[in-house]
Amino acid sequence: MELGLDGKVALVGGASSGIGLGIATALAAEGVRVALGARRADLVRAEAERLDGAIGVDLDVRDAASTSAAVTEVTDRLGPVDILVLNGGGPPPATALEVTEEMARDAAELLLYGHLRLVAGCLPGMRERGWGRIVAVSSTSIDQPIENLATSGMFRSALAAYLKMLADQLATSGVTVNLLLPGRISTARVDDMDKRAAQAHDITVEEVQFRSQRSIPAGRYGTVQEFASAAAFLCSASAAYITGQRLRVDGGLVRGV
Repeated sequence: MELGLDGKVALVGGASSGIGLGIATALAAEGVRVALGARRADLVRAEAERLDGAIGVDLDVRDAASTSAAVTEVTDRLGPVDILVLNGGGPPPATALEVTEEMARDAAELLLYGHLRLVAGCLPGMRERGWGRIVAVSSTSIDQPIENLATSGMFRSALAAYLKMLADQLATSGVTVNLLLPGRISTARVDDMDKRAAQAHDITVEEVQFRSQRSIPAGRYGTVQEFASAAAFLCSASAAYITGQRLRVDGGLVRGV
């Protein structure tokens, strides 16, 4: 399928590895001029060299100055941002009983306020041009709570509520807003979570993975490429009538409708 993205400009957060890097790679393959953003600026610049027309930018969503500077750099070097992918690392694992006020503040900066700043920096230009895509990488925890990801679920849910309202207000503007909800996608972060679970329950990592895969109807973890393909489609011209949606890429893990 021709996605109609050739020449568009994208800013992808959390693009130094895993899902963010996968999305950046998929968009670049469609002719998008991609800015890979992350706190590990040296790493994203190195990754950008592998992709046609891509650049790496220093982006720390917890820092307002960094966010503003990143949007300015992308605009100056590539052009106005047409596609904004809201993505980044998550807060440390914690149950609801373990969450403190300080932990909540830190998670809010990482998962909510920083993304609001990026939207504020990129959305006006999208509206002026009558075309734009905002895709947020969220989590199935906003639909089905995950016990040890309490702060993640709290603030990803807040962002999801905001983006749903934003999608409604932008529905006639040519700008779409959607969420992608990964289940168990094979990334370094998921590997780390499996190792933590193995230590907590005094079992092997292989046993953790076996149990996890058994709970997924597809019977396996998803790949970064599979997730990135879904993201690229939501960014495409063909997806112009899809907005305000939560698309799970989870192999059927979440049973609720």
